[in-house]
Amino acid sequence: MMLERPQIDTLYRHICDNLASAVLLLDQKLNISFVNPAGEALLGLSARQCYGQSIETLFPNAQNWIDSLYKVIETRQQLTERAIQLAQAGTLKKITVDCTAVPTSFPSADHCLLIELHQIDRLRRISKEESLVSQQNALKVLVRGMAHEIKNPLGGLRGAAQLLEAELPSEDLKEYTQVIIGEADRLQNLVDDLLGPNRLPKKELLNIHKILEHVRQLIQAEYSESICFIRDYDPSIPEILGDEGQLIQLVLNIVRNAAQALKGKGNIRLRSRTISNFTIGQKRYRLVARIDVIDNGPGIAKDMLETIFYPMVTGRADGTGLGLSIAQNLAAQHHGLIECFSEPGNTMFTIVLPIESTETT
Repeated sequence: MMLERPQIDTLYRHICDNLASAVLLLDQKLNISFVNPAGEALLGLSARQCYGQSIETLFPNAQNWIDSLYKVIETRQQLTERAIQLAQAGTLKKITVDCTAVPTSFPSADHCLLIELHQIDRLRRISKEESLVSQQNALKVLVRGMAHEIKNPLGGLRGAAQLLEAELPSEDLKEYTQVIIGEADRLQNLVDDLLGPNRLPKKELLNIHKILEHVRQLIQAEYSESICFIRDYDPSIPEILGDEGQLIQLVLNIVRNAAQALKGKGNIRLRSRTISNFTIGQKRYRLVARIDVIDNGPGIAKDMLETIFYPMVTGRADGTGLGLSIAQNLAAQHHGLIECFSEPGNTMFTIVLPIESTETT
């Protein structure tokens, strides 16, 4: 059966929306006039934010590639380039892509350019995320086993100190048993912190920006005006299913970590975006929320980046090393994860939380 023209247009749009490669349509000045969901994910911008933006503005440090695109428009010759390194303006993360640029024409705009970008480091990213999820699961089992072995003798130690205290003839001597009981309680609390959240999340539909604003106000009150917050929110993000208290704790741990890295003085950018067809571990999600917490502090040492989410790992002399570990556990309870990229003057923690249902990859 032959399809009618509207049906064909709908089919083409459906195919384009589900392509794994980013597809962009540019005008003669390299301004974006169309982008598919994979392109939104690659650029880190929604389609609405992309329209009218110049590729030159988005990738200011890729002049050789930009010149090649202008040459395609001029010569009307297709171009294919491999392993192009791109870094979007205002972001830390670099990507590697294969590019195919095809000159085309539409009735409304002559000499348009159709670009297909295939992110060749995507599989490496998925592998890294799978490894991160596996590490967190293995670490959780290890910590729970250690906690069981520690809590049993702690309970016996505390109980023995209480019995001894009841038999002591002098109140002065009870000061020592109180030290034992107090330290046992402190270790008990530390073990509980290592275990992370002790209840399953009570999920409801939430506005992620309400959570971000609540955390911003808490940190702003804590550090007065010495920290400048830059808000870059996408208001089109749908509500997500989550536990409000746990998500506040998750974001608070990340933002407070940034504030402490700044030593109370600097800039923190809070940015929200959606990404289509995103894979976390072994699951592909049709839509996820991406929250970036970016600070202009000194950065994280390279030798710490691989272990930054492990418990008891910290770069501060007065730190416990539990904040980021707890945040990662909270993200995992919401089927999400947290990634970190850092260099001096630019550190970005990215929280990814599913919005819509999954498809097994």
